[in-house]
Formats: sequence, structure tokens, C-alpha cells
Amino acid sequence: EGTVHISEEGGTRKRVAFRSVSGGEVKSDEGTRLSDRVTIGRDFSLTISPVAVEDQLPFYCQVTAGPAGVGEAITQLKVFFAPEMPEVTGSNQAISVGDSSTQVGQCVSHNGHPQPRIIWFQDSKPLPEVKDNKEKVYMVPSVVKEASGLFTITSTLMMQPQKADKDSVYHCTVEYSMPNDMIKQIDSDTFSLTLNYPSETATFVLSNTEPIREGDEVKMMCETDGNPQPEFDFSKDGINIKEGVAGGLLTLKSVKRSDAGVYKCMATDFDNLDADLNGEVTLSVHYIDPMSVRPAGPLSTMTGDMVELQCKTKASDSHTVQWKKGSTVLSQTGVLSLKSVTFAEAGEYSCVGAVPSVLGLTAKASVNLTVSGKPEIDAAVDGMVEKEGDMVTLSCSAHGHPAPQFTWTPSGKESVSVKGNKVVSMVMLEASAAVLMDGVTCEASNDHGAASQVFKVTTKQANDTGRGRHLSVFFLLLSSLLSGLCVVNSL
Repeated sequence: EGTVHISEEGGTRKRVAFRSVSGGEVKSDEGTRLSDRVTIGRDFSLTISPVAVEDQLPFYCQVTAGPAGVGEAITQLKVFFAPEMPEVTGSNQAISVGDSSTQVGQCVSHNGHPQPRIIWFQDSKPLPEVKDNKEKVYMVPSVVKEASGLFTITSTLMMQPQKADKDSVYHCTVEYSMPNDMIKQIDSDTFSLTLNYPSETATFVLSNTEPIREGDEVKMMCETDGNPQPEFDFSKDGINIKEGVAGGLLTLKSVKRSDAGVYKCMATDFDNLDADLNGEVTLSVHYIDPMSVRPAGPLSTMTGDMVELQCKTKASDSHTVQWKKGSTVLSQTGVLSLKSVTFAEAGEYSCVGAVPSVLGLTAKASVNLTVSGKPEIDAAVDGMVEKEGDMVTLSCSAHGHPAPQFTWTPSGKESVSVKGNKVVSMVMLEASAAVLMDGVTCEASNDHGAASQVFKVTTKQANDTGRGRHLSVFFLLLSSLLSGLCVVNSL
């Protein structure tokens, strides 16, 4: 017969199960902590399911062999249970840097077995486990054994925070044992402290990184190395500034050249009245004045006349002046001279001023030039028809101001359009014998005079005949040339 005993409190033993070798009888004893959870196998192995923390006891295996006597052996059952992820809470209030210790965080880990331990970390470095409350950093531990037999452990971190701790990150880790001498850890979330400490120095800087132009928004930031930030006062040329101030930020919405100068920031920290918490910023405002053009437009002149335009401006820095028509640069001196004006030179001229050292700092003025004169007709494009009597379309294009009027001789069905700075008249008429003989005349006229152009109209047959005649002459000349070459070679 084989029996299994457990060691109870007080060192007493109680049988929990037995198995008979001869009859194969298996039985678990009633009224024990293992009733209904324990069985003995054919190989006399003991199985406990489910296992509980309270089962962590010495177990005895006893074998009875009749007259041969009794033998037994002992084993110790150890029960492990991984704790829950530790819950960490940091102080929800600002802590003043000083000499007194204060609670900065608490770490709790529930339901572990055997009893785990808590380790505190500052910036990923473990803090020594200290319980002496006279030290600057120490921990206050506590343990609760739950009804389940599992342990809930708590550790409170006490510190005398210094200014150097303001950017530190804290967390706790629960360290616990598992079977086969394994040591494992579970990390908590992290937290930071909100520390109050006096100011020692101040900085006053211009937030804008690019050169400042008139009309830009400017931000100037004043801050100290203390927490919380003290009150700030701003001034320029000894005059206090109230508008645009929000804490340590001074905002100038749309700066003018008169806003340039030296700005001062003054802070007062009542926890450190001896500290020099002043700063200065020199503000430079770049500008360019509107372009001044002489003579002012709009301008009107006659073809052939001379026109001279002058343009200038003032700026805070070295600047350039260019005369342009469209994207074409015509002058870089501020003076534009047109010696003998043509219709093509009519249109809008722009004078552009720029400060090369300040991106986007430009000014622009425009003047419109109107050129008057009698019409000028473009070269004629002759017409062609299949045969006499067909309809032909001719186009007459002319410059001129005022806009020219057109007269076609002989007349036909006419349409007029404007293309750029030209006026175009198109006529459709019959290619009569007279038209094929004398052509068609386009006359363009305005208040300053008139111009005319004759358009030839030919038939395709006549054109082909003329081309044939030209080819015959060409071959005749080529034949003569070849004959001459043959004579020379024979000699």
C-alpha cells in the first residue's frame, strides 16, 4: 500500500490519498484541503488539479510492505504565480524643490507568489533600495496577503527633488520568481514630475528666422529657466508695451519701419529677487518705398517720337531697379529710353524695385504707353483658286492708332477682328477676270493717314503652267551645260 501525507500547521501530518498495490484501490481522504483535487496514478505519481497557493507544503510518500516494514520520502511543493503589471501613479501636484522629502510616486503590483519585489528607476537607472527616511531618496514598502494567498505589494517613493530632476522620467518594475530559478520582470508605465524652482537666468530672443520686412508679423519670446514662469514686462526706448503681450510672448502684428529699435524684457521672480532676469533684442525692419515713375502714365505718343521714362525708390538696403515689358528686362538703370517708337512698343511697362538681400522685398509700378500713327499694313499673302469664278478669302493685317478702317477694292463680304495690337480684316469675294488681272486692293486708314496693299489672285491652272514653263527653261539650261561639258572632254 502507498500513501501520501502532507505536513500541516504545527508540524502534524495528515494523509490525503492512498493506493493499494494488490487490489488497485485508489482513494483520496475526505476532509482535507486536497479533497477532490488529488489522485494517485498507477506509477504512484501524485497529481493535484487545480493547484492553489495553500498547497505550498512538504509532501511525504509512504510505502507499507507488511512484515518488511515502512519506508517514506519527502518533497517540497513550491507554487508560483506571476503578478499583474505594476500600476504607478506620480504626484498630481507641483512639487517645490527644497530640503523636505515628499511623496513623488507610488507603485502597486497585485497577486504574485512568492512575494515579489519592486524596483524604482530614474531615467532607466535603478534607484538603490533604501528604507531610511533620513536619506534624500528612500522607499516605504508594504505587503498585503490576499485571501487567495497571493501577495499585493506597494512601494512609495519619497524624494527631496532637485532642479536637475525636472526632465527625469520615472517608472517601477516588479521582479518575481518562476520555476527553474527563473527571475522575470514587468515594467510599469512612466511618469514625470512637475517641479517648481526659482529662476536664475532669462533669455529674450526673436522667433523670426528670416529678415523682417514691413508688414510681417514678429514674435519675441522671453523666458527664464525657472518654473513656473514669472511675470514679464516689455519696453521699447523706455516706454512700456502692453499691446500684444501674452505671458513671455510679445507679438507685433504688422511691423512698420518705426518699430525698429531695442526691445527689453524684464522678469521678476519673488523666489530669487537677486537674479538678473533681463534681456534685450534689437529689431531691424527692412523696407522699400513705392516706385516713383516720371512721367506718370498713361502716356500717348506718335510713331517715330522719342520716349524717356524714369523710375526710382528708396529702401533700407542696397536695391535694384529694372524696367520690364512682360518678362523682358529693358533697363537696369532706372531710365528707359525708346529712341524711335513703333507700334510694337505700345503696351504696359513695369518698373520693379527689389532688395536682393531680403527675399520677397519688392515694389512695382506700371505705366501704359499708347502709340498713335497712320496704319502700317503687313506683307500681303496672295490668294489662289481652282478656276476663275471661284470664291477667294484674303486677309489684311494692319497696325495703327486709332484703330484703322478698311476698304477693299473690289468689295466683298468682310469681317474685322483684333489680334494683339493688330486689326485684321478678312474679305471673301469672287475671283473674276478683273480680279485675276488686277488683284484686290486693301486700304487701311485712320485720322493720321492711310496705307494700301495689293493682293494678287491666281488660278491653280495658271500657277501649274507657270511652274511648267520655269521647269522647261531649267532643263534647257541644264542640257546646254551638259553639251558644253561633253565638248570640253572630247578635246
